[in-house]
Amino acid sequence: MTATPDARPRGTRLPRLARRKQLLGAAQEVFVAQGYHAAAMDEIAERAGVSKPVLYQHFPGKLELYLALLDEHAEALVKAVRDALESTTDNKLRVQASMQAFYDFVAGDGEAYRLVFESDLRNVAPVRARVERANQQCAEMIAQVIAEDTNAPNDEAHLLGMGLVGMAEVSARYWLSQHRAIPKDTAEKIIARLAWRGISGFPRTG
Repeated sequence: MTATPDARPRGTRLPRLARRKQLLGAAQEVFVAQGYHAAAMDEIAERAGVSKPVLYQHFPGKLELYLALLDEHAEALVKAVRDALESTTDNKLRVQASMQAFYDFVAGDGEAYRLVFESDLRNVAPVRARVERANQQCAEMIAQVIAEDTNAPNDEAHLLGMGLVGMAEVSARYWLSQHRAIPKDTAEKIIARLAWRGISGFPRTG
């Protein structure tokens, strides 16, 4: 196979964790550019600058490699939302911080958000389960704050949490698809204002 212009030179021996990180980075580039189905393990190995057997030492197949990458970025999104919610006790600022977490994720280097939100493998059970789990975890964290502050029933609080997650995800992806025509911080503030105007209408009991 002819080396691609972005292929790394071979021959460097790395510790296992460093090699895994390198392989995941190369896989992300290929999966984002081509989608799961068109991506080939040969190309991922070449991009990483390793032999195919080395790639298979770390990941037994393409799906396992994809799932490892998906886990990494889904967990990063959940952590970002958790950090946003824990960054303040002011709920208006929590809404702003949560929206920023989603916009930061979508605008991040390497277009990792495509693996989570735009995967061509969403119909495969392990992929769908991971994406749904990430969305659920984000919604549940937001729902917990809503329930604690408003005494809303859990089902209602969770619905509101999922609505806010959907608003953040869809608006952030749309913003990016429009080639960042609106500055990122302005877009975040617009959507946060919309969300806050809605969620602040629920009376606070605490």
